[in-house]
Amino acid sequence: MNHPVDTADRPFPAVLPVTIGHVASPPLIPVEPVIDTKHLARMTLGDERLEREVLELFMRQADMLLGRMIDQSPGVVVGLSHTLMGSARGVGAWKVADAAAALERIGKTPAVPAAIAINRLAEAVTEAKSAIANRYGPASEKSGSNLRFT
Repeated sequence: MNHPVDTADRPFPAVLPVTIGHVASPPLIPVEPVIDTKHLARMTLGDERLEREVLELFMRQADMLLGRMIDQSPGVVVGLSHTLMGSARGVGAWKVADAAAALERIGKTPAVPAAIAINRLAEAVTEAKSAIANRYGPASEKSGSNLRFT
């Protein structure tokens, strides 16, 4: 129901604007980087060589822990995922940390199969490793390790 004061106070314009300027709006879900480089820099005191070393250790550990989760009891998976969650938080790999935390919760519930959560964790680790390689370049053969950066 229109109130008479509304129509009298605010007449509707006879001509509407032809164009309306486009304004970019923020994303509905904020996009987080795969590796939080600000957090990583704080943890390594801004030392890029230390960043590389810490990330190399993280990638090694992530691969090792994921490999050990295969065909293990829920208790072992809970412990391994907890360890990986802590490491991921240390380097700012929040998606890996979240996936590991989810796997830890699922592992504590015997009725829920953990295979899907392990796959999600593996995907998050792969994404983090890719982001690390994109930041520091491809693995170097000179170093003797397939995880070192140039």
